[in-house]
Amino acid sequence: MADGLDIVIITGLSGSGKSVAIRALEDNGFFCIDNLPVLLIPRFIELCQGYGEEIKRIALGVDLRGGHFFQSWPDVLTGLRSGGHQVQVLFFDASNEVLLRRFSETRRPHPLGSNDSIEEAIERERKALESMRELADRLIDTSDLNVHQLKRELEQHLSQSASRRGLSLFLISFGYKFGIPHDTDIIFDVRFLPNPFFVDELRAKSGLEPEVRNFMLGRDETREFLNRLHALLEFALPLYEREGKSNLTLALGCTGGRHRSVVLVEELKRTWSGKSTRVRAKHRDIEK
Repeated sequence: MADGLDIVIITGLSGSGKSVAIRALEDNGFFCIDNLPVLLIPRFIELCQGYGEEIKRIALGVDLRGGHFFQSWPDVLTGLRSGGHQVQVLFFDASNEVLLRRFSETRRPHPLGSNDSIEEAIERERKALESMRELADRLIDTSDLNVHQLKRELEQHLSQSASRRGLSLFLISFGYKFGIPHDTDIIFDVRFLPNPFFVDELRAKSGLEPEVRNFMLGRDETREFLNRLHALLEFALPLYEREGKSNLTLALGCTGGRHRSVVLVEELKRTWSGKSTRVRAKHRDIEK
């Protein structure tokens, strides 16, 4: 199964600040999509997991504009969580009086307005969203919040949430001949290690196969490098977490991305998966 993603679902009443929240999440590094039909969400998540540069954090705006697809939300939410994704559902609300004032100030029609008054549309939407509200992990009442306060409230929530989950370590193996991966925090060049490519019986194999792994880990310099890298991570990861960082991406590159970097990423994943840190790994160029 592919590694899980951090997914934030923004939902709630029209005029409650959902658009502001989406923009704030985008500013905090989330890949954001608003008004994606609910039934398309699982397929969209699959595409994000397979994306070459690895989308790790996603924010989705979900509301009644999804039409009858909206009724499928409980099953979709269950499927996302059972698929190993970290999913938070944030429900935005405000008093009817505040919502009326906001629609009046912006002169925007209510999405459910049609022939109803705005007051009636708000009540219909509130009733239709009751089940969504019950499934939310957190309710955010924006009645007394301006745009800047709402952004600070959301940033504080994200920081607290990341602190509760702990730091997530994302490991990437890659080949320098195919370019350096984007959106990485730390890159190590491991081309100084012995290359299995020049061993005839290992050339066609990958770093996922035991023969290549044994070749690499049987070298003193490989073990010494791993020991020093483990020590660096043990020192640095708690400090990154203390500074509020929720995701750290570490990339290791060799020439083609099939042998040395793959073995090292697998060893790091094996070692750190037993700790409190959440670990994900991807071998970008192993099939090239």
